[in-house]
Amino acid sequence: MDYDYIIAGGGSAGCALAARLSESPEVRVLLLEAGKADSNPYIHLPVGFYKMTGGPLTWGLTTVPQKHALNREIAYTQARVLGGGSSINAQVYTRGCAQDYDAWANDHGCTGWSGAEVLPYFVRAEDNDSLAGPRHGIGGPQGVSTPTPQPITRAFVQACQQVGMPYNPDFNGEKQDGAGAYQTITRQARRCSAVVGYLRPAMRRPNLTVRTGVLIERILVERQRAVGVEIIEHGKRVMLRASGEVLLTAGAIGSPKLMLLSGMGPADELRALGIPVVADLPEVGRNLHDHFGIDVVYELNGPHSLDKYNKTHWMLWAGLEYLLFKKGPVASTIVEGGAFWYADRQAATPDLQFHFLVGAGVEAGVPKIASGSGVTMNSYTLRPKARGSVTLRSASVRDAALVDPNFLGHEYDLRTSIEGVRLSREIFAQSALGKYVKKEHFPGGAISSHAQLEQYARQYGRTSYHPVGTCRMGGDPGSVVDPELRVRGIAGLRICDSSVMPALVSSNTNAPSIMIAEKAADMIRAARLGAGLETRVKEAA
Repeated sequence: MDYDYIIAGGGSAGCALAARLSESPEVRVLLLEAGKADSNPYIHLPVGFYKMTGGPLTWGLTTVPQKHALNREIAYTQARVLGGGSSINAQVYTRGCAQDYDAWANDHGCTGWSGAEVLPYFVRAEDNDSLAGPRHGIGGPQGVSTPTPQPITRAFVQACQQVGMPYNPDFNGEKQDGAGAYQTITRQARRCSAVVGYLRPAMRRPNLTVRTGVLIERILVERQRAVGVEIIEHGKRVMLRASGEVLLTAGAIGSPKLMLLSGMGPADELRALGIPVVADLPEVGRNLHDHFGIDVVYELNGPHSLDKYNKTHWMLWAGLEYLLFKKGPVASTIVEGGAFWYADRQAATPDLQFHFLVGAGVEAGVPKIASGSGVTMNSYTLRPKARGSVTLRSASVRDAALVDPNFLGHEYDLRTSIEGVRLSREIFAQSALGKYVKKEHFPGGAISSHAQLEQYARQYGRTSYHPVGTCRMGGDPGSVVDPELRVRGIAGLRICDSSVMPALVSSNTNAPSIMIAEKAADMIRAARLGAGLETRVKEAA
C-alpha cells in the first residue's frame, strides 16, 4: 500500500508528527517503530522510571571507549519502544532558555527557530494542570503536571536558596535561574508519553497506520528523491512507498544511522563499507553532543527517601495508596527537584543543571546504599563544547552504530562539571538538607582536591540521555538539513527530531523534540497546500 507520508521512528517526535499530520483526513500516514508497543505496566507508573534505564525497552548501546573518560565504554540508553524517550524517561518537563533558540536562529542560520518563534509550538503542545498565560498551554496533547514533592525534596529546594539561588516555581517561565520542583509529563498521576498524549487518540483515525516491531533497513531514493523505505518485518524484506514525503524521526543515534545505511553521508566512509553513495553529506553523524551527568550520593540518617519502599510492607502500602488515591511514592517520578545555576557567574544564562532524586542507585552505574536510605544529586554542564560522532560499524542494519559522544573532550566541559560537583556538596552542607544527612556515600569525603574531582568525573560520569546534533540544521550549505528540515540534495525527505538541533538546549530534551515535530507538521502541511495550489494553477492554465 502507498502512503502520503511514512514516518520512520515512533519516538516522541514521531508520535507527535503522526498525530498532527493525520488530522487531515485525506492524508494517509504510516508510522514505523522498531520496538514494541508501550504495554509494559512500569511505563505508565511515574515511579517506573527506575526500571526503564536498561533492559528490553532499550537498544542496549554502549559508547566507544571514551578517550577523556579513562577509555570507559559507557552505557548509552536509547529507547526501543513506542513513544521512545517519553515512554522511559524521568518525565521532567523543561524546554531550555529562549536564548538557546535565539542562538539557533542568529548563530546557525536557522531562520524561523528563535525563542519567540518556537514558543507557540511549546504552548500548543501543552496541557498544564496549574500554569497558564502566554508561556503555557491548556488543552494540548502533552499533559504537564505539578506533583506534590516529598518532604526531603522541599528541603533540597530550601538548601539551594541557602546557597543563594532564588526559588523558581516555573523553569519554563521568563527566567530559568533558581531551584524548585520540576513539572512533569504526567496527567492524573500517570505518565503522559507521546503515545498517550498524541498517538493513542489519533489511532482511531482510519488514515493513520502504526506498525511496531519493524526494522527499517534503508530509505528508498530514486532520481534524488525519497520515495519510501525498505523494512524487515517478520523476517521478510518489504518495500513501502510514500507519494508525499519520508519523514525521519529515529533520534540522534537512529536517524544518522539510517541516513548512512541509505547512502547519505560522508562519501569516503560509505564507499569504505561498500555502501553506494546517494548523496555526499559530510556532516551526517557529526556534531554529536550530550549532557555528561555526574552523581553524588548521600546516606540519610533515617527513612526519609523512597528507598524505604523497597521493603515489602512499605511497597504494599505504597501500592494501596496509589490505587485508592493516585498519590504517594508510586506517583513520584523520583527525579522531583531541580535547579539551574552558574559555574561561571559571567554566563548570560545558567550553565549547570541539577536533578535531585529521592533515592540512591536508581539508575545504572549509581551505587545503592546498604542501609537502604539515600538520595542522589546529579549535575551536568548545560552547553558542552566537545563534539563527537555516530558512524557505522558495518553496512548491516543489525549492527549497532559506533557512538562517540567525546565526553569531556573540551577543557571547559571538565572544568564546569567539577564545579557542578562542588556546588552539589555545598547544597548538601546547608542546614535545610544537612539535618537529614548521615554522610556522603559517593564519592566520599576523601575525594576533595581538584585532581581527585577531575579523576572522579572521568571515572564515574555518564550520559544524561540527551544526545543531539547529528543531522545538524543550518542556513549554511554544509548543514544536513535546511531550516525547513529538508535534507540537502534529496527531495521528499525531512528529518524532524533531536538530531537536527544545531546546539544542545539548556535543559532536558523531550519537550524540545516534541516542539520540533509540532513545527515540522506545520511546515509539511504548508508545503502540501503549496504544491496543491501550484497544481491547480497549472491545470487552470
